[in-house]
Amino acid sequence: MKLKQIFLLTIILSLIYSSSWCQDSIYEHGANAFIETGVTQPDRIPTWYAPMVAMPYAPVFEMLATKGTQGRYYQRTYALTIKDVIKWHGHDCEGITHVSNCCRIAFDILFPDGIIDRSGLKGISGTGPCWSDGLAFLTGARIQYGNLGFFKDKTYNHAVILYREDTGVAVLATWKKGINNIPNEPVTLPGKITWTPKIDMQDVIDLKKVVKNAKGKPDPYQVDLMRYYQWQHVNDVLSHPLDESYQAEIIENFKWEDWIDTTKTIPNPHKRGDIRLKNYPYREKPVLDKK
Repeated sequence: MKLKQIFLLTIILSLIYSSSWCQDSIYEHGANAFIETGVTQPDRIPTWYAPMVAMPYAPVFEMLATKGTQGRYYQRTYALTIKDVIKWHGHDCEGITHVSNCCRIAFDILFPDGIIDRSGLKGISGTGPCWSDGLAFLTGARIQYGNLGFFKDKTYNHAVILYREDTGVAVLATWKKGINNIPNEPVTLPGKITWTPKIDMQDVIDLKKVVKNAKGKPDPYQVDLMRYYQWQHVNDVLSHPLDESYQAEIIENFKWEDWIDTTKTIPNPHKRGDIRLKNYPYREKPVLDKK
């Protein structure tokens, strides 16, 4: 990947010494900060648990975080792929690919410069661990901080909302009709795919009703077939540009409490400490005589 920006993190002096800016504002790329991107090689080497990372449209994420638990912004981004999400989640599944792709579509709207700032994001997903794990990993949102929630309306279980706190913009992202394969669950936005999947989604839905039913008794062949369908489906989707399979829209007048299930929150969330000094002033010189 080519280097998009080659400047180190630079803070305009007039802003550096403004205490209100140091506490509240987020970076504005190209105005008060310059971040190097493309400086870590994304892990796109296919392996048995992540063959899909080699597909042409497997997403790459350029993440911006803070240094340690009480530090400023890093001067560079680090790259993530679905392979990283899989290793953190614990296994490869179609849900991890779908949530990663949905987040990529939402990030394109929230961060048009391509730099994803993990210090000011909130997220909402369904309760399925694939979706909530993927969302938490890619946004940094967590239950204990009150910035990770679950949809109160279960029809959104296979969608995500990403909310950027500094801009106040919230984006709902989900798949398009035609790659959805969850029994008895509608697609929450109107978009439809215009390409033809190699696997018929109704076949997948019918098989899931047996294999994924807690009371079901699938035979060994059905278990293997389910895995094959999911493998083929994920690689098929990533053979096309993501906007051909996923859709997103900005939510006007977004209110967090209107969307989350308040019974699945903690009453007194902790305040994040790792972002407290993210915009803190730098010293006048790298090394000072005085202490």
